Amino acid sequence: MIFTAILIPVLAGLILLLGPEWKNRKQLCGFTDAALLLSFLAVCVALGTTKENEAVTLFNLTTGLPIFFKIDGVSRFFAVLTGILWVPAGIYAFGYMEHEWKEKRYYGFYLLSYAVLTGLDFSGNLITFYLFYESMSLLTLPLVLHNGSKEAIMAGLKYLFFSLAGAYMVLFGLFLLNRFGNTLTFTAGGVLDAALLEGREGLLLAGAFLMILGFGVKAGMFPLHAWLPAAHPVAPAPASGVLSGMIAKCGVLGVIRTVFYLFGADFLRGTWVQQVWLVLSLTTVLLGSMMAYREKGLKKRLAYSTVSQVSYILFGLATLQWEGFTGAFLHTAAHALMKCGLFLVAGAIIFKTGKTKVEELSGIGRQMPVTMICYTLLSLSLIGIPPFGGFVSKWFLGRGGVNSGLPVFDILGPAVLLVSALLTAGYLLPISIRGFLGGEESVVRPEKKEPSFLMLAPIVLFTVLVTVLGICPDKVIGYITEIAKVLIKEGMTG
Repeated sequence: MIFTAILIPVLAGLILLLGPEWKNRKQLCGFTDAALLLSFLAVCVALGTTKENEAVTLFNLTTGLPIFFKIDGVSRFFAVLTGILWVPAGIYAFGYMEHEWKEKRYYGFYLLSYAVLTGLDFSGNLITFYLFYESMSLLTLPLVLHNGSKEAIMAGLKYLFFSLAGAYMVLFGLFLLNRFGNTLTFTAGGVLDAALLEGREGLLLAGAFLMILGFGVKAGMFPLHAWLPAAHPVAPAPASGVLSGMIAKCGVLGVIRTVFYLFGADFLRGTWVQQVWLVLSLTTVLLGSMMAYREKGLKKRLAYSTVSQVSYILFGLATLQWEGFTGAFLHTAAHALMKCGLFLVAGAIIFKTGKTKVEELSGIGRQMPVTMICYTLLSLSLIGIPPFGGFVSKWFLGRGGVNSGLPVFDILGPAVLLVSALLTAGYLLPISIRGFLGGEESVVRPEKKEPSFLMLAPIVLFTVLVTVLGICPDKVIGYITEIAKVLIKEGMTG
């Protein structure tokens, strides 16, 4: 069934890319919608019918290097999250892309991207993961390049360059693991061979660091973050939503697999790799927030915000402590919902008013009240205000930092997160305040400019989901804690 979940969007995407133009736009959107829903249904069936850690082999790349899939707790989490984002953002695109050119091409690559993300989530070993990871970079590139402008082409080239640079770093680590590991299969606790490891710890630590840095490119971690604020403003809004919400999280997934399933948390705990990783993640948190605070363009401000917020996740993982780990997974889900929703709001504003600058949005709340109410609630969650999902995730991240037992970082980490939260409030909430209280519309009744139901419904859905995550987080926390029990034994209290 895993093959089916990948094959459906592949076939549908190829039909759109290679087939003739569709004269009826409603049929084109209907076909894409059906393919997305059927693909997500196939993923859910695969999750329900495939046994835990059951290997499903696609083919053998060479002797001892199988390309295969395996479902575990992490893959379930990311596969469900991918579908929850990809399907509504695809439906939103049916309204947003109405006036865009090459609409069929966009949907074709959108479906193919969903296919490779599904394969990435279900990958059972590093070589399978690497192949789908590279495919993801290539197949999401057309989403960045879509409008064909000079700015889009330059942003696409930057995205490709950074992606390939990160992939080559990962490739170096792959070679080391193939030489000094028992297997490339993702194994809880790591795969390093103790007999081969002796005397080569420095080399393996360097390999681990390069892999973290390489996967950190997709996650927007400093100093290789520049592609993200370049790509988001030029991509269509639904593409920006999934790039921020899910593509950046593929880098996070790569870091999780590297640290907890290949090298092992125990191997990295207390080393220079952990300390440098902590420094880079906190630097990115603060740098991204400061750049977002200064940025005047709405989509680019949200892009810098993504740079900052995804490194919250990396910081939680870098503590190698179960509360930080739990906070990282919670923030992966919360940020995906929040930021995808915010980019869809930005797209709705651009679609209905043509306004792209923050200073142009005075009074927008009376023109688009439902849209801006959702924006405000999503912003409150991103800041970390209860009762939204962002508060729960940041609570665990802060506790993970304080209880990490890491000198300096047990104070510095939570302090940086707090400063970043204040900066987040500073660059998000003034838009809501001016949107509802500013402008000439405070005197004259404004013309309503709400987007269509197809565009508004996904925004409302993401707002509701992130609120539910904040009010009822127990089941998600329990699920993550079970994963943490297997991967992080030191300091695990429940």
